[in-house]
Amino acid sequence: MHDVSTPAVVAPQDAEPGPDTMIACESLVRIYQTGSIEVQALQGLDLTVGRGEMIAVVGASGSGKSTLLSILAGIDAPTAGRARVGRWDLLGMSRADRVRYRRHTVGFVRQQTASNLVPYLTARQMVDLPMTAARTPAKLRAPRSTELLDTLGVGACADRRPAQLSGGQQMRVAIAVALANRPQVLLADEPTGELDTATSAEVFEALHDVNRQYGVTVVIVTHDPEVSGRVERTVAIRDGRTSSEVLRRTAAADDGGTHMIAEEYAVMDRAGRIQVPRDYREALALTRRVRLTLEADRVEIRPDTGDRG
Repeated sequence: MHDVSTPAVVAPQDAEPGPDTMIACESLVRIYQTGSIEVQALQGLDLTVGRGEMIAVVGASGSGKSTLLSILAGIDAPTAGRARVGRWDLLGMSRADRVRYRRHTVGFVRQQTASNLVPYLTARQMVDLPMTAARTPAKLRAPRSTELLDTLGVGACADRRPAQLSGGQQMRVAIAVALANRPQVLLADEPTGELDTATSAEVFEALHDVNRQYGVTVVIVTHDPEVSGRVERTVAIRDGRTSSEVLRRTAAADDGGTHMIAEEYAVMDRAGRIQVPRDYREALALTRRVRLTLEADRVEIRPDTGDRG
């Protein structure tokens, strides 16, 4: 049984990173300049992710989700706003800081396996590579490589090169590479986008396992409803802002079993803005101007009928 409640409005997100906060973004802006054209990929995005949390980020193409991931990975830099990951201020990092951040704090898995793996290296050598770059002693690198490949179910593939691996095996090796230097955050951009349904489920379980076993915070950008529906929290981005969140929890059923309850919330930023879902706007013909009514326990939004009586 699957229950979905009516969307509700949550309080503004607090971007001050407390002890239980790993990622905190407030009013995040990213503007790209292409000739004389300005493209606003992020338009005041707010996001808070707790330590050890595993979330999915969804949104249409061009919504800003991949830009967000690039900023969190230290590949891109925000134009304005605030963004912190652990102890790092992503707007105030020097070039040397950015190298240390990318080497030790975040691991990044891309959708295209060719971008994750080196074709002439074995799986074991690829996991070893980031540790070598970080000057980890050889006596520590070998057992770490073995541990990660075993944890991700590809220990038997340690001496194979990417061309000798299936798509699912390649993605799990890529996850092992991303975890080599014990990052606090694992970012995955469409990790199941090129895989069939059964293999996608295996890769998701691998991500879930490392989240539980290592306590790493996992952020997955995905179009796959099977993936986004299996995490406890899904954040939707629309027009460069966080628009809604779905929170899932397991509840006891009357027959003694369990069922999943999913509750959808609109996200309100610090300026008091929320994005009303399109199907709600269309159902009530909400356009440029709406009427707000403050009741004792709620705010009602109604269409502007033009009646001033």
